[in-house]
Amino acid sequence: MRRSITGAVMAALVLLAGAVTAQERSRLDVKSPVLTIDSERMFEGSDFGRNTAAEFEALAAQLSSENRRIEEELSQEERDITEQRASLTPQEFRELADAFDAKVQEIRREQDMKTRQLNTDLEERRRQFLNATAPVLEQLMREAGAGVIMERRSVFISSNSIDITDMAISRLNELLPDAGNAPEQ
Repeated sequence: MRRSITGAVMAALVLLAGAVTAQERSRLDVKSPVLTIDSERMFEGSDFGRNTAAEFEALAAQLSSENRRIEEELSQEERDITEQRASLTPQEFRELADAFDAKVQEIRREQDMKTRQLNTDLEERRRQFLNATAPVLEQLMREAGAGVIMERRSVFISSNSIDITDMAISRLNELLPDAGNAPEQ
């Protein structure tokens, strides 16, 4: 009987702690002139960041699949040219080989350009996200009476109570529900 009462009390405390945690997420109780944030975790932990990551992982997988397909096609073409070598003059073979090499180089440039563009687009999406965070972070600063928010990784030691990353994520998820509608610059 005593165990069941203790268990019930423990369960109630766990539920109460969960309610307090949810309540804490909706308001900022910190009063500090300095706050910290983990901007990488803020991006990755937000709905916008998770959706962006999923979108760009899918695009990278498509590009990788395209690269594998092209590689297989070029390997087959190289085998075909090699098989023709015996029936061609050295000059004819050299012309085919040079044309093939030029084709490979052009495809490589095109695929590299696609990879660079994908990375550029991802960085642009991150920049847009960080620009969109400014009003949220400014509001959190006002609520805490803070004059500065520092990147957590740049701080040697600090109290966890001044880290506003989770609060920022919560508020940003309300403002930026998905990455399909990138925030305005």
